[in-house]
Amino acid sequence: MKIAVLVSGGVDSSVALSLLKQQNHDITAFYLKIWLEDELSFLGTCPWQEDLKYAEAVCKKLGVPLKVLSLQKEYWDNIVSYTIREIKAGRTPNPDMMCNQIIKFGLFYKKIDKSFEKIATGHYAQLKKIKDKYHLFRSPDPVKDQTYFLADLTEQQLSRALFPIGKYKKDEVRKLAYKLNLPNKDRKDSQGICFLGQIKFKEFVKHHLEEKKGDVLEYETGKKVGSHVGCWFFTIGQRRGLALGHGPWYVVKKDIKKNIVYVSNRFEKLEKERSSFKVGNFNWINKPKKKNLLVKIRHGPKLYKCVINFKGNYAEVKIKGRDQGIAPGQFAVFYDGRECLGLGVIR
Repeated sequence: MKIAVLVSGGVDSSVALSLLKQQNHDITAFYLKIWLEDELSFLGTCPWQEDLKYAEAVCKKLGVPLKVLSLQKEYWDNIVSYTIREIKAGRTPNPDMMCNQIIKFGLFYKKIDKSFEKIATGHYAQLKKIKDKYHLFRSPDPVKDQTYFLADLTEQQLSRALFPIGKYKKDEVRKLAYKLNLPNKDRKDSQGICFLGQIKFKEFVKHHLEEKKGDVLEYETGKKVGSHVGCWFFTIGQRRGLALGHGPWYVVKKDIKKNIVYVSNRFEKLEKERSSFKVGNFNWINKPKKKNLLVKIRHGPKLYKCVINFKGNYAEVKIKGRDQGIAPGQFAVFYDGRECLGLGVIR
């Protein structure tokens, strides 16, 4: 097949590229330049030049052509603006998920030659074609599994996707990088939001939304226990960085209009708020056929058993257990066993 492979300079995408090369596909590597170093260079360094250097070294070793495609404007218009808008509204954005849906498996399709049959990435996820329909399944590595970030894709988008390392665990991918003697075999995994690089998220928010002094109130009593410089700097469930005594304190609510952050150090009394929530704005890769499912509220290995009850254009979700960070704007991703069915946005 003729395949476009998205490379980042990291180990995962490099191993994915290598595996496809070994299978004798007609492949071209693409590096997407989305860093915001031009606009935000004064906030910190962005490692895109180092990333590109590694991508070039890997492609040179494998004899694969590499093309650099700038999507900075598209990224700003679609992902960064969405992130700022959600933060300002008091919701929790997920720019990495939006990047997959809008950029990597969206606008990128339109930018490249139509003769490319598939787009391959280094995601930890598995695809299976069952009765002419594509299904998304979790990776064997519960920590690295990235189906959470892919749940906003459509079945049609997945039909053109390839995840060559999806059947491997992270340590196996690292061993393959050593076996192939890739130039980046010892490189550490990147962390944080994709478009920020090494820029701190708080500095990014401060640059776009500035600071606005407000009160920190105890949730149960309304008593003032501190002050803050903008409620958009806080997320529901947060406990670090509050600098309040007699804790631990957790952020349990935000009033955006009044710029008030509510905290509690008696979180066990808020069990109802942590074990049930509403979701809407669904994206189903494959619609659920039963009410008893599994759900992830954020990327990571944690899965909750849940019951989902549909109420028109939204659903009520009851999880088995308690979670300290259920917040509006987050994505709840649903699973039937190992299959990722899709998502809803938490209200």
